[in-house]
Amino acid sequence: MSHADAQKSSPLTLVLMVASAAIGGTLQYGYNLAIMNAPTVFIQTFINETFLERWDIQLEDYQVTLVWTIIVSIFSLGGFAGALIAGPMTIRFGRKNCLLLNNIFLMSGALLALTSRAAKSFEMIIISRILVGINAGISMNVQPMYFGESAPKHLRGAVSLSSAVFTAFGVVLGQVVGLREILGSEPCWQYLLASNAVPGLIQLLTLPWFPESPRYLLIDRGDKEACINALRRLRGCEVQSSELDEILQEQAETKGMRPKQPWELFTDRSMRWQLISVMIISSAMQLCGNDSIYFYASYVFKEAGISDEKIQYITIGTGTCEFTACIMCNLLIERKGRRFMLMGGFILMTVWAVVFTIALSFEHYISWMPYLSMGCIFTYILSFGMGPAGVTGVLPTEIFNQTARPAAYMIAGSMMWINLGIVGMIFPFLVSELSEYCFVPFAAVCVLSALYIGLFLPETKGKSLSTITREFHKLNFKDQAKNFESQTEAQYQLGEVCHSTAM
Repeated sequence: MSHADAQKSSPLTLVLMVASAAIGGTLQYGYNLAIMNAPTVFIQTFINETFLERWDIQLEDYQVTLVWTIIVSIFSLGGFAGALIAGPMTIRFGRKNCLLLNNIFLMSGALLALTSRAAKSFEMIIISRILVGINAGISMNVQPMYFGESAPKHLRGAVSLSSAVFTAFGVVLGQVVGLREILGSEPCWQYLLASNAVPGLIQLLTLPWFPESPRYLLIDRGDKEACINALRRLRGCEVQSSELDEILQEQAETKGMRPKQPWELFTDRSMRWQLISVMIISSAMQLCGNDSIYFYASYVFKEAGISDEKIQYITIGTGTCEFTACIMCNLLIERKGRRFMLMGGFILMTVWAVVFTIALSFEHYISWMPYLSMGCIFTYILSFGMGPAGVTGVLPTEIFNQTARPAAYMIAGSMMWINLGIVGMIFPFLVSELSEYCFVPFAAVCVLSALYIGLFLPETKGKSLSTITREFHKLNFKDQAKNFESQTEAQYQLGEVCHSTAM
């Protein structure tokens, strides 16, 4: 079968595997971001009642807000822990088994959330959020790795980007389930917090039927036969020799090398700029403030002048925007490339942040300004979905080899969760203190990120790992590259002189 025929084949197993892994994976991240917005008032009331019943203490508004902020942002602490253990888990158990084992944290968290109201314990909600965060932290690292190692090169970006598509779908799903007419009402908020167990159960029933990552099977376990069988199932056709040769080449290059620890990447000069790039872009994904809009959508829309009864329906539009944008990015990423999508996303986000600030400044003077503010939030999320939301998760798979990839995802995930926690903690206070200027810091982050990508990040679309490594080598060993160019130029000039003399 030719390469063209292979591309035309129907890898149905790959499509179903992506859906199964993502439903219990990154969908959970988006879902658990979104479901916390609807029951805000109810859980705050529950916190106040608990303090009053236990200790006869009536909390002030700022104290309730502080406890609520801890409940929301503790999710990030769990995510950070999950990112740290994701690497060792993938090395020991493999990509697929790691995702299956990850549901232990999810189910435990769902059970605690479900019983927290009957137990009259807001502490159980906090522990539940930590466990759910661990689940999200693991899946956000392992799933893109699993997809990137399982997809053919010409679909690698699109398949890896599906992680972002399912994250955005999780946001929309969480916003819909959180409507007052469904589970977002006062009697049902505990069921809403525990509803994340349903996607996890679907994954547990379906994912065992799909193969492990072919690269993990060959490079880490040395099982060539299992790798070929996995490739055959995922491609829906016979294995192409060129694809197998590429995996064998990576196996040869990493032969005898043990998986790297995260701290070893910091001292390895050959991976310096790969690591810097992943850290900066992963941090920017959260410091741009997009995900905090889901945490505190009510705060943002109130600041924009939207009435309380309309907010829950408008928030669904935010998730729908990102979901739509991620699908568009999935269609464009293999045409436009990673670098273009990232830069374009951050530049557009900067523009909309500036317009949003202007709109908020004049909302009390011009009647239609609140609608412009709302439109800016939607376009900001659209721009995020078109670039940073999807492409960020693809990069570690494409620019690190098999021995460094788990450690790279640990570092990238850690940066993402740390910064999500920071922004999640300060965002409500940022909105209240800076008021109409609350998005100015986020605009600065977007500008600096776009500049870095334009100056230092090479394009990875359709390139093999060895080609990408050579491009980073020029940055990592700039002095050597300059010396090599100088020597080449000197040899060229000497050759010209010799040629002239001979003439």
